[in-house]
Amino acid sequence: MISISLCMIVRNEEEGLFHCLSSIKEIVDEIVIVDTGSTDKTKEVASQFGAVLYDFEWIDNFAAARNYAFSQATQEYILWLDADDTIKEQDQALFKELKVTLPPEIHRVTMPYNLAFDSDGNVTSSLRRNRLVRRDCQFQWIGPVHEYLEVSGNVYNSEVCITHKKDKAHTDRNLQIYRKRVERGEQFSPRDLYYYANELRDHAFYQEAAAYYDRFLTTEKGWVEDNIQACLKLADCQKHLGDQEREFQAICKTLQYDLPRAEFCCQAGAYFVEKGQYRQGIYWYNLALQLPASEYSMGITNRAASTWVPHLQLCLCYDRMGDHLQANEHNELALSFAPSHPSMLYNRKYFQTLLGAE
Repeated sequence: MISISLCMIVRNEEEGLFHCLSSIKEIVDEIVIVDTGSTDKTKEVASQFGAVLYDFEWIDNFAAARNYAFSQATQEYILWLDADDTIKEQDQALFKELKVTLPPEIHRVTMPYNLAFDSDGNVTSSLRRNRLVRRDCQFQWIGPVHEYLEVSGNVYNSEVCITHKKDKAHTDRNLQIYRKRVERGEQFSPRDLYYYANELRDHAFYQEAAAYYDRFLTTEKGWVEDNIQACLKLADCQKHLGDQEREFQAICKTLQYDLPRAEFCCQAGAYFVEKGQYRQGIYWYNLALQLPASEYSMGITNRAASTWVPHLQLCLCYDRMGDHLQANEHNELALSFAPSHPSMLYNRKYFQTLLGAE
C-alpha cells in the first residue's frame, strides 16, 4: 500500500475545508496545510483533522505557495486538493482500492475533476488533472496564477473522481494579479495570454479578451485543447460585441486544430439558429450527438454539448419548422438526460397540448 501526503494551500476556508478534509481523512496518511493569511477559523478546522500547519506570506503567486506545501510532504505520494473540493463516498472507496493496487512504477495519477452539474446531479463539465504524484519525482508548480503541475513519467488514469463544489463568491483576485503583471511589463507566456483572456471574458471585458485570445492564437504555441477553447471563447466575445462575421470565423478556426468537437457543433448550430437557418442548425446539432468523446482527455469535457443540449436545440429547430412530432421526440430524448430541466418540462406540456389538439 502506498502512503500519501495531502498538500493544500488555504485562506479563509473554514466552511469548505471541513467538508474537504472530512471526505479525505481516512485515505491520506498526512495532511499538510499551508495558510496564506486566514482571518477566520481555517487553522482551527485544519487542527481538528491533525493537520501539520505552516504559514506562507502571500506574494500573488499560487505556484510558489503550492511548491512550498509540496516541500513539506513526507510520504511516498503527494495528493493536492483545493478547499472547495470533496470526494464522494463511492470515490472514497475507489481511492482506498487505488492505494492498494497502484503499480510501483507509476509516477503520476490522473483523476477526473467534476466541475459542474445539472439539477439532477449529473456531471455536465469535467476534465482530468494530474492529481497524485510521487514525491521523489520533485514535480514543480509553474505560474503565478492558473498554475499547472509540470509532470512526466509513467501515468495511470484513475476513475477516482474529485468533485468541485464552489462555495464562495467569484472575485476578481486572479484578474488583478494579471493586471499587476501587465503594469510591471512582465513577459506573458502563451498560457498566460490564454488565461488572462479567460479572466477578462469572465468579467465581461469582451474587447480586451478578444484581443488577448488573438494574441494567444497568433503565438501558435498553445496546447491544442487551449487553442480550441480559445477559439470558442473568442467567438462568444465577438457575439457579445455584435460582430457575427468574426464570431463565425472564430468558431470555424477550431477546425485548424482538430476534428469537430461536440461543443463546436453546438456553437455552430446556435449561430445558424439565430439567423433563422434551421436546416443548417439541425445538421450541426445532429453531428454533435454522433461524435465520440475522448475517454482520457486532459481538456474540459462539456457533456451537455453531446447529450441534452443538442436534443433541446433540435426540438427548437423542428418546432420552428412546423415538425412538431420530431420536435417532441427530441424534447423527450433531452429529458432522458436531464429529467427535471424546467424548459424541457414546459416543452412537454406544450407538446401534449399541441399534439392533442392536432
